[in-house]
Amino acid sequence: MVFETRGLTPDTWDDFADLAARHNGVWGGCWCMGFHAKGPGWGVSAEANREEKRALVAAGRAQAALVYEGAACVGWCQFGRVAELPRIKNAKAYQQGLAALPDWRVTCFFVDKAQRGRGVAFAALQGALGLMAAAGGGMVEGYPEEVAGHGTAAFLHSGTLAMFTRAGFEPERRIGKAKWVVRQTVASGLRKD
Repeated sequence: MVFETRGLTPDTWDDFADLAARHNGVWGGCWCMGFHAKGPGWGVSAEANREEKRALVAAGRAQAALVYEGAACVGWCQFGRVAELPRIKNAKAYQQGLAALPDWRVTCFFVDKAQRGRGVAFAALQGALGLMAAAGGGMVEGYPEEVAGHGTAAFLHSGTLAMFTRAGFEPERRIGKAKWVVRQTVASGLRKD
C-alpha cells in the first residue's frame, strides 16, 4: 500500500480528531494523552482529554505522524521529546536499567479498525522517524511488545517488537514479561520512508 504521512499540527488537527472521534476517543477516551504529563483534565472525561490534546498541539508540544490514504487519516504514531512524553508503562523497571535518557520516545500507535493489518502502523513509525530526523535526529526509543505466545497485536498501543526491529531498532532490554526497550539513532535530516 502507498500511504502518505504528515505531522500533527493545528492544520491537521481535524483529521486526527475525526479519526479519534470515530473510535470513541481511542482506548476509552484517552485521546492519546496517557504519556503526556498529567494536566488538569486528567481522568476527568474524554472531552477534557480532547481539549488538552488540542491545546498541546496548538502549543507545539504534542507530536505524531499521521498516516493518510488519499484524503483520509487512517492512523498515527505518537512521538516526542522526553519532556513532552514523560510517562511510560513499566516505569519502575525502565528506571532500573537506564543508562541515559533518549532524545525521542515513540509511545503510542492507533490504526482505524477498518484499516488494521495493512501496514498503517509501520508507515506511521517510518513517518515519525522522518519527522524526528527533520527535527535534528538523535537517539529514539520505543517500548514495543513481543506478541509471539502473548496474544494478538490488534490492541497493542505500543506496537510490536517485530515491527520496530523491521524499522531498524535494536532490542536493548526487557522491562516486562513481553515489553521491551528498543533504540535506534536517527541522523539529522535523514528522511526514513
